[in-house]
Amino acid sequence: MDELELLKKDWKKQEGSFHQISEKEIYGMLHKGSSSIVKWIMIISVLELLLWLSISFLTADDQYFKTLELYHLDTFMPIMSIISYGVILFFIFLFFKNYKAINTTDNVKQLMQNILKTRKTVKYYVWYNLGITAISMIIVFIFQFLYDPSINKMIDNASSNIDPKTFYCIMLLVYAVVIVVFIGLIWLFYRLLYGILMRRLQKNYDELKKIDY
Repeated sequence: MDELELLKKDWKKQEGSFHQISEKEIYGMLHKGSSSIVKWIMIISVLELLLWLSISFLTADDQYFKTLELYHLDTFMPIMSIISYGVILFFIFLFFKNYKAINTTDNVKQLMQNILKTRKTVKYYVWYNLGITAISMIIVFIFQFLYDPSINKMIDNASSNIDPKTFYCIMLLVYAVVIVVFIGLIWLFYRLLYGILMRRLQKNYDELKKIDY
C-alpha cells in the first residue's frame, strides 16, 4: 500500500509538471503570434502611407494646383495634408511601440494589456482616417460649390426650370451620397485589411484569458 501511495503522489507531481509546461508552450505560441500580428499592422500602415504619398505625388500636377487655387484651397489643403501625414506617422510610431512592448512582454497579464492597447490604437487610427477623409471631402465640396464657375453656371441654368432651394437640396443630397459611399468603401477596405488581424488578436487575447484564469 505504501508503494502504491508513493506512485500516486509521484504521478500527480508529473501531471502538474506537464500542465505547467503545456501552459508555457501555449503562452509562447500566443506571444509569438501576437507579436507577428502587430508587426504586420505596423507594416501595412507604413505601406498605406507610402501608397497615399505616391498618389499625392502622381496627381499633384499643374492642373491640380490650378484647381486648388480656383477653389481658394491652395494654402489650406497643403497644410492639412502635412498635418494629416504627421498624425499618421505618429500612429505608425505608436504601432512600433506596441510591437516592441508585445515583443518584450514576459507575462500573461502584461501581454493581454498590450493586446488591448494595440486594438485601441488600431481603432483610433481607422476612425481618424475616416474622419479626416470625410472632413476633407466636405471642405472641397463646399468650396467647389462656392467658386467653381461650372457649378455656378449650372445653378443659373437650373434656376429657370426649378426652384433654387430645391436645386440646392438636390446638390447637397448628391454630395452627401458621394461622401457616404466613398467613406463606406474606405471603411470596408479597413475592415477587410485590419479586421482579419484584429480578430486574430482577439482570439489570442481570449486564449490568454483562459490561461490567466
